[in-house]
Amino acid sequence: MGDPPDTSEEDIVWRELIRANDAVLVSAVQALLSAAKIPHLVLDQNMSVLEGSLGILPRRILVNDCCVDDARQLLEEAGLGHELRPDVR
Repeated sequence: MGDPPDTSEEDIVWRELIRANDAVLVSAVQALLSAAKIPHLVLDQNMSVLEGSLGILPRRILVNDCCVDDARQLLEEAGLGHELRPDVR
């Protein structure tokens, strides 16, 4: 019998779902994705330290490639479809 395939984190593909400066929006999207158990990451969240907490640099929400369609549908149903990156499918 062979070994199971390696599913290390390096093999996971992430897709950018939303890019926003609005901390409330980022928190709401995180809560929705977490409640739906959709794997996601928030990048650039700590960049505010470098920018002086001005909110200039947008935060990026990435979703595991396997769940992009589910995440998009969830956010569209929540009324946040206008916030989705148009280039991610």
